[in-house]
Amino acid sequence: MRQFRQVLLWPLQLKPGKRDAEDRDCHSVAALMTATGSPWTEKTDRAIPDDPRALYEHCYREFVSVLPHVQRFLYGEGGPTRIFSRRDIARARITLVRGAAPLVFDVARVELHFFCDVDVAILAVEIEGRDLAIEDVQEVMYRFGRAYPSGWTETGEPWHCPERVEWLDRDGRGLATSDYEQRDKFLASICERQVPAIAAHWRFLLAPLNRGEGTGALRFGLIEHNWIPLMAYLAMADPLSLTANDHARLALVLPPGDPAAAPYAAAFLQDFDKRYCYDRFHDRSRAGDWSDTRIMCCGHAFVMVVDARHEAVTDAERGLLAQFRHSFFLLGLIAHLHRAALLALSERLARTIGRLNTERPQSVEDFHSNIRRSLEIFLRFSHRYWFYEVSNQAVARDLFRLWSDHLATTRLYNDVREELRDMSEYLDSDLLRRSSATIVRLTVVAILSLIGTATTGFLGMNLLDEADASLTIKVIYFIVVALLTTMLTVYTVMKANRLAEFLDALADTRLYWRRKLKAFFAIWEKR
Repeated sequence: MRQFRQVLLWPLQLKPGKRDAEDRDCHSVAALMTATGSPWTEKTDRAIPDDPRALYEHCYREFVSVLPHVQRFLYGEGGPTRIFSRRDIARARITLVRGAAPLVFDVARVELHFFCDVDVAILAVEIEGRDLAIEDVQEVMYRFGRAYPSGWTETGEPWHCPERVEWLDRDGRGLATSDYEQRDKFLASICERQVPAIAAHWRFLLAPLNRGEGTGALRFGLIEHNWIPLMAYLAMADPLSLTANDHARLALVLPPGDPAAAPYAAAFLQDFDKRYCYDRFHDRSRAGDWSDTRIMCCGHAFVMVVDARHEAVTDAERGLLAQFRHSFFLLGLIAHLHRAALLALSERLARTIGRLNTERPQSVEDFHSNIRRSLEIFLRFSHRYWFYEVSNQAVARDLFRLWSDHLATTRLYNDVREELRDMSEYLDSDLLRRSSATIVRLTVVAILSLIGTATTGFLGMNLLDEADASLTIKVIYFIVVALLTTMLTVYTVMKANRLAEFLDALADTRLYWRRKLKAFFAIWEKR
């Protein structure tokens, strides 16, 4: 393995703190991320510079490779996205298994992409290594991107995780170390908060984002399982030396194994090439100046295997490496943003339904407010971020489609839209129910008021001849009558439902008078 790159794309859900409002703007996020003592600085190189001499060619190629609506989303000024990076972490020292010699990788990128209006952030971490054994590369791909262990062996070793991960600065000093082996810590997190804790080196990397253990102003939650999605670039001296089983292990991110033995059953792998591979540039029968490139994607992982003997492939400014680190990186960022935003919104809806208690008026009001807020988020997501096509270039278009199909974002989008439609219909029906109840009350009050109005109108006389009385007496009469009328009206409204039932019974010609009288006396019965 002449050159190896691995990029982790970790989607996170932003959550408001106890004192935070539900609405979060990127200006407040920027202030918290760049506060005094924070290792993060905001990146501005995503914006198009005024001076053409300051524009890198790979940025130009990245810009022109996507459609105009994607350009506005990625490069538009004043948009709802912010990017922050940190430069204090220079290397990652990874001990894969107990007793093995550690591998040291350069850290080429640590970025946090905030999409504040949909409450999603994506952490991007890129490591680089050279002249590695293919078995070590497979182990790093399989073990490095683990947020927390899925279990432990009898001897206390964490399942599927590296034995040890250390972040180093430029002088080789340790900044943070993993703690996968601390079984009690991870078990306690499940017992106390019903959420998995993340390893110490990831917690250090994400600060000041807070998982919820403390009182940080920026809190986040996990969206999916502990295995962080990844992208991998493998420049090999002889990519054709890989067997079909090697390709299956790389595409599905499996640990190394016998190249002659299949990792799964033959029936499962019989359509592997069709399901997971993009072979526009892969042909084992061609030789000469042909640069064999195979791209594989399973949704969770995007893997490129290229021929390192061709300089154009490993050129970081104009070659395939530049395309992997920039254009293809954006494809992965958008694809995982789609899935993360939809999963976060679906979780938000489930949490809203779980808190609904129809016996408590405040709970009902909060439910209506949260549903309207969710509808606003979905509308913003649909109009700002959601698109089926990102590029009219054949390779980018095909890869984004393959990636999205494996992530099932279209199906997820339709499911969330149906959930919101059901809730919107519930809100409409509830509004109609309230309006109908109000109309019933007004109708009952109007009917009963009609009796008094008709009586006084028919009499057409003053029952109390106080026309010549003093102003004080008239005011007293007015106040007394107003109070009695108000009390009668309020009492009528309180009994409006039972009065409406009595009026319905009175109008029903199929009922005998005894049933109608029973409905009349039922107005004052205790229920």
